[in-house]
Amino acid sequence: MAKPKFVVSNIYHKIFDDLEKYLEFCKDYGYVYNEADLYNMRNYVFRQFNKHNSGKPVRDQWAEDSKA
Repeated sequence: MAKPKFVVSNIYHKIFDDLEKYLEFCKDYGYVYNEADLYNMRNYVFRQFNKHNSGKPVRDQWAEDSKA
């Protein structure tokens, strides 16, 4: 009898890659990182992350906080 193999789908790799990119974005632009907000279009930070991924300019919170 053969042993069952555990095969990881490509979707799992995509999710973890997106989480790493989201974390890097939050660190670089000064946003609060919450992994539960990944793929939540109602969240402002994730919408900014999508804008950044599509090549559009996003607001840099580090610069905004340094003005105050």
